[in-house]
This record gives sequence, C-alpha cells and structure tokens, in this order.
Amino acid sequence: MHLSPDDTAALAELDARLKLLLPPAYADSYETLSATPMKSAGLKFDADGQVSWNEIWGSFCDLALAGGPPHKGALLGPALAADVDADPDQYDRVVREVCRGVEMVTSMPCEPAETPGWVRVECYSATMASWLLRAIVTENVAARAAGVMLDLPVAPSFRLEKEIKNIVTVSAKTSHYWLEHMPRAQQRAIAELLASLDRVCPLVTPLEPVSGWMGVECINASTAIWMMRALVAQNVLARREARTLFVPVNPEADPGGVRVRSAVASVQRLARWRGQH
Repeated sequence: MHLSPDDTAALAELDARLKLLLPPAYADSYETLSATPMKSAGLKFDADGQVSWNEIWGSFCDLALAGGPPHKGALLGPALAADVDADPDQYDRVVREVCRGVEMVTSMPCEPAETPGWVRVECYSATMASWLLRAIVTENVAARAAGVMLDLPVAPSFRLEKEIKNIVTVSAKTSHYWLEHMPRAQQRAIAELLASLDRVCPLVTPLEPVSGWMGVECINASTAIWMMRALVAQNVLARREARTLFVPVNPEADPGGVRVRSAVASVQRLARWRGQH
C-alpha cells in the first residue's frame, strides 16, 4: 500500500504547523532531539535566605513540545479545595513563593487565582498564553488559559526544592523560548494559525486537570512524542509519560470523545506510514 494523496497532504500540513509552532532552531532538528533529561539545577539563596530564582539557570533543556524530555515524569496538578481548606496557612506560603518565583523569572504579574489550587499569570498576549498552555502541559504540568491569563497549579503539599521549583522552572523555560527564541513575525503567524484552528474547532482540553486524561499505549517513546506533537498541531491538548500518550477527556466540549478519538486515529494512521508505529 502507498501513502494516499490525502495522507501525504496531511503529513505535510502537520510538519508545516509544527515548524511554525516551534522556535526556528528546531525547524530541522525536532525529529531527532534526545528525550534524556538534563541534570537538575540546584537552588541558590540570597542574603535574606530567599531563593534567587532568576540566578539558577544558565540554559534550559529542549522543549518537550519539540521532543525534548518533559520536565515532570508524571502530571503535576492543583490542590483540591479540601486540601487548601485543611492547611490554609501553608497554602498561602506556597502561593506567595510560586508567585514571587514566576514574577522573577518571567517579569509577568502573578497572583492567586479565584479558584483554589491555581495562581494566575498575566501574559503579554493571548497568543503567548495559548502557546505557553500547550508547551507547559507537554512538560507534564497542568495549566489553563483564558485570554491573556495563564493558570498554574499550586498546593499546600508543594515543597520548595521539588514542586515549587517545578512550577517556576517550567514558567522560566517556556517563557524564555517564547520571548527569546521566537521572532515577532513568527508569533504573529502563530496567532493566525491558532485562530484558524479555533474557528474549525476550539482547543480540546481536559475537563478535570488531573483526572481528565485517557492514556493510549504506544509502541515506544518516539511514537508517543510524535503523536503528542501531531495532536497539539490539530488543536487537541496532549502530553506523554514515557511511551504512554495522554489525551483529554471533556464530555462538555467533546461529547463522547468523538473529536479526540478521530484525531488519535488520524495520527496513529500517519504514524504507521512514517514508520513510527
């Protein structure tokens, strides 16, 4: 059997979308990136004993959206309201530190969200918030976006050297790639692409940030990576843990999972043609 003209066109369109969504440095290399994690940077403290978040990183590993290693091996999500109510003082301390860290590394305002379990970052544009949403979720950190606002998870159980550092790191990493590696013309083109995709069908996200995912076992990690990127390029939020691809479950936006199932079937077929499955 040969690749049909429709599938050939679909592969070419996916490739063009991915090259547009990723920083230019990945244009010819995103298929061959290593998914091996970098060594974690240690914390640095100022004279007052606070973490100097803006002095920790000299460089960042490749974006998970591009095929690099996800920052977290498993999804990091927000606290339940009951957890917040059970330890409000510790929750407030975590929120303050996350907001302080995010503001230091991104220069964007960050404050507690109205919904318990989240902090809200005011991005420079709605396109930036939409792109960061996709990039951060592929790093296995829960996120939500509406307009210029981006929500990141917090919980009273978050530890300074672990989960708080995770949130600040993915904020620093993804905003760095958007602001420092993406030319303005490309950012405008991404805005046009995302708007055109939303006109056909809005981005499918999980109804529940942690439990609202369904796992799809892939033959290997490289297949999961390719399918994850392909789904994001089709306006379906996706992430992976090892060789398991996770896709959103949202009965309100996608009743019966019809759109997600169709998108997964499409990228599975294309992955087989590419020798990935």
